[in-house]
Amino acid sequence: MGFISCISLPTISSRIPSTLFSKQSTLASLYSLNKFALRREYKLSFSLSLSTTSSMIVTPIHASSSSSSTIGETSDGLKVQSHVSIGANDLLIVGAGVLGRLVAEKWREEHPDCQIIGQTVTINHHNELEKLGIKPALKETEFDGKFSYVIFCAPPSQSPDYAAELRTAASKWNGEGSFLFTSSSAPFDCFDNGECNEDSPVVPLGKSPRTDVLLRAEQVVLEKTRGAHNYWLNKETVEARPDHILNLIHYEDAASLAVAIMKKKAGGRIFLGCDNHPLSRQEVMDLMDQSGKYDKKFKGFTSTSGPLGKKLNNSRTRVEIGWEPNYPSFAQFLGVTK
Repeated sequence: MGFISCISLPTISSRIPSTLFSKQSTLASLYSLNKFALRREYKLSFSLSLSTTSSMIVTPIHASSSSSSTIGETSDGLKVQSHVSIGANDLLIVGAGVLGRLVAEKWREEHPDCQIIGQTVTINHHNELEKLGIKPALKETEFDGKFSYVIFCAPPSQSPDYAAELRTAASKWNGEGSFLFTSSSAPFDCFDNGECNEDSPVVPLGKSPRTDVLLRAEQVVLEKTRGAHNYWLNKETVEARPDHILNLIHYEDAASLAVAIMKKKAGGRIFLGCDNHPLSRQEVMDLMDQSGKYDKKFKGFTSTSGPLGKKLNNSRTRVEIGWEPNYPSFAQFLGVTK
């Protein structure tokens, strides 16, 4: 379950804390936790930093290189040149995973004739991207021009220098349209199940290595972001406190919010993505049990110690962006009245 925070230039920084959920075939995988940060269907949390100022039949990016390596090989120092003409509504997705692919789908609904490029570290999923109408390209690819719209969805785990990855992605943005960074709600300095919104204070830089990585990445953007419940169900027992509050958002809602923020071209602010129905870990698992959609039974959380969470509210984001979630709550997604 995840959230999105978004920064837009003139600069916007947005955090979308929440959990995402998917369609019924994989109910537990699309709800996720949050800042504007998305992973599976209902996602736990993510943040987006946004800066502002085609067709479905695709082929991989054609490239030439002075190295004997091919475009599908990732070797140190390889510079891959792409001769792709970039249009006004073309979109570059850095980290074309679950969220990136859903954003591509929503973006194409808005711009059916656009070209969507999916940047990846390896070629492992390039065939999948092509089938979705996304032109795959390795991160070493250098384009002839720059994009008006760029969304960065790659997680910090894929890079030893996350801020540098953001700088590289930002260098491919032309300063028009929007640059959107998806991250996490972890930087919010609240660990007692208290209320949080777009203006809530963040953890001081230097206090936590985890939040430092995200805060520095957000700073890069400002200067110029999979379902836990399913994991818990498979584990049966989890050493975590049951009363820790989670904030949720469906992956598809996170994607539609990301697109709405980029279209708005608002700058210099924080946005949140969540369903405004925070739940404790125990409440999440109770709802899954009540739904009757899962054969496995969760036995329980076993810890009574550890930090509590935060309760996010993104009413201001909804009003400013003119957005509402298609899935109002995790309970409604599961078909459970709450």
